[in-house]
Amino acid sequence: MFKNFRLFAQPSYVSGAARLVDLGGVFDKYNKSDTEEQADSRALASDWAIVGHDLELALDRAPKELLTK
Repeated sequence: MFKNFRLFAQPSYVSGAARLVDLGGVFDKYNKSDTEEQADSRALASDWAIVGHDLELALDRAPKELLTK
């Protein structure tokens, strides 16, 4: 599997349960970048990684589906 950049950090089960009583949004965490350009670059690279992964799956699946029709 591939790792992609996300704006929001992945919460744990405990922090997810704590959010039920977090009315002030104290537990909100974001993945931070030093500059806007770095954040944009990470997000764009993540987007293209996902597109590449989807293309890989489609190219792998297409011949199998064509043979079954």
